[in-house]
Amino acid sequence: MNSFQNAVKNAVRDRTSDIYITGGHPMVTRTHGEILFHHGQVWSHREVDELVKMLLTPKQMEMLRERNSVDQAITYSDVRLRINFFVTTRGLSLAVRILPGRIPTIDMLNLHPSLNDITGLTSGLVLTCGSTGVGKTSTIAALIDGINRTRAVHIITLENPVEYRFQSNKAFIQQRELGSHMPSFAQGLVDVLRENPDVIVVGELREPETMQLTLNAAQSGHLVISTLHASTPEEAIYRLCNAVPSDSQNELRYQIASTLKWLIIQQLTYLDRVKLRVPLLTIVRGNASVKSLIRENKLNQISTAIQTGKGDGMFTAERYMNEYLLLKSNFEQPGEIFQPSPETSQEILYRSPLLDPSQDNTLPRKRVTGEEGQPVTGSAECAAGDVDKPLTSDHEDVSIQDLIKQLNGKG
Repeated sequence: MNSFQNAVKNAVRDRTSDIYITGGHPMVTRTHGEILFHHGQVWSHREVDELVKMLLTPKQMEMLRERNSVDQAITYSDVRLRINFFVTTRGLSLAVRILPGRIPTIDMLNLHPSLNDITGLTSGLVLTCGSTGVGKTSTIAALIDGINRTRAVHIITLENPVEYRFQSNKAFIQQRELGSHMPSFAQGLVDVLRENPDVIVVGELREPETMQLTLNAAQSGHLVISTLHASTPEEAIYRLCNAVPSDSQNELRYQIASTLKWLIIQQLTYLDRVKLRVPLLTIVRGNASVKSLIRENKLNQISTAIQTGKGDGMFTAERYMNEYLLLKSNFEQPGEIFQPSPETSQEILYRSPLLDPSQDNTLPRKRVTGEEGQPVTGSAECAAGDVDKPLTSDHEDVSIQDLIKQLNGKG
């Protein structure tokens, strides 16, 4: 752990974004986009194995054995880390991302200021779409933080993993992580409506049942914010519609049309005049024209609706470039916003010993400590020897129809 402590400490000092650790090989870092080899820091295979054992809970170890990879986010010596554990020809390897300690705002992310309007919504569906690594998670974090600073509401997030940690300000925020706090996104969505939220954040829509339950949650009067892998508005709607069999898609289209408030396609583009990569957006607003096209399954006409919807705040990517990015004079430096830094949230992450019936509740938990004896905290709550009990086993064989009944209060 001493070597890992030093690596994290040096990464924050040097503004290193990533650390790569694998057995029998020099440690590798990425600083300002450049790969660097640290030939004086070679981890043996056994040392990597021991590090993995100390960072993962028994349940996460079980997942690693089953899938040969597992994701985890932890706070280590006041620094937030996202770690992917995976198997290679060298054995176990770690890809460590040092996350920024502060949560960015819409302005800091160089996004269009109209996105701040989302923070005032009280119901409906907001989707941020795009490929991996374009900044969807940061955009949603900025939206959550905007709500947290301005509205007294109850926000529950369902994430995998929890990357940005929030402290309640005006809003009461509770964060749940897949694997550690819920067995599946579907079960998390069934649970969430019994927890009286105003805003629900679903980290990613992948499985058909998660898509269905998310739409149900939006239709029930909540504001639901989520991400989806899609490169165009049409593809995003198609993916949602394909969550159900063809004979049920007409009903689902009506559901999408009645709930959709914003659909954002996000990508990154390099602006040569400012020497920066900045977000390039396509923005769809759920006006009457867009809702009608979705209900009537005329998705191929959505691009036309975007072009004619300028007055409603819609942008094609071309218009966004010409009317916003090329006219914007001041840009925030991503290197300053996303530089590794100590985490602002100081809340203790805790896992109740009641979740492990084999643990003696009268004894203190064995903790993995970071620099100067500080506990390693995070999604795993880093208690060595903890055995995670699944939060529920009653729903493993429940069908999606039963889950939807539960969501609607009929189960």
